[in-house]
Amino acid sequence: MTTDTALTAEQILIAAEEALRRFGPAKATVVDVARELGVSHSSVYRHFPSKAALREAVTQRWLNQAHYDLEMVANDTGGAVERLQRWLTTLFEAKRKKALDDPELFATYLVLAEENSTVVDAHVETLVKQIAQIVHDGMDAKEFQLAHVPSTARAVFDATAPFHNPVFAHTWSEPTADERFAAVWKLVLGGLKGKPTKPVPEPAAS
Repeated sequence: MTTDTALTAEQILIAAEEALRRFGPAKATVVDVARELGVSHSSVYRHFPSKAALREAVTQRWLNQAHYDLEMVANDTGGAVERLQRWLTTLFEAKRKKALDDPELFATYLVLAEENSTVVDAHVETLVKQIAQIVHDGMDAKEFQLAHVPSTARAVFDATAPFHNPVFAHTWSEPTADERFAAVWKLVLGGLKGKPTKPVPEPAAS
């Protein structure tokens, strides 16, 4: 049992996640969170003034969990090509792990994300800025052709959406998922380098 005086925001968010996993977003309440912690619901409200504020904070925590690893890649030294591929792979693997390891909670977070679109928008902006940092470095090092960095970064993010946008989560467990990711990466890299990609041969007529 947690005492009211020792209660932290992080403990509340962890308990809220457990309540959401158990009851779902439609039924989970602040009382459920408090019960999980063994404290009064007023103790939870001292940290989060409303149920909406708590749900927003839970969403923010969930989205931020991948930020640290991605930021480490963006700030790493080394070639931009390798860093960008590693950044996109890290994002895909993190999202896929969440979706496959705990599908019920993942579905719950999709509901919360729809409620807190401004939090999601800020999350996307952070990710695009990290891509922009790598793209800028690549242009400086002449690994990528010169282009408008913010637009290019957003294009990379949008082009790889099937591997990080939760709308496509149902495809991430397919046997061809990694193969499709590699194919998209090849196209993205070709565009960044300014090299035309070879056309895919048409199947032979039967």
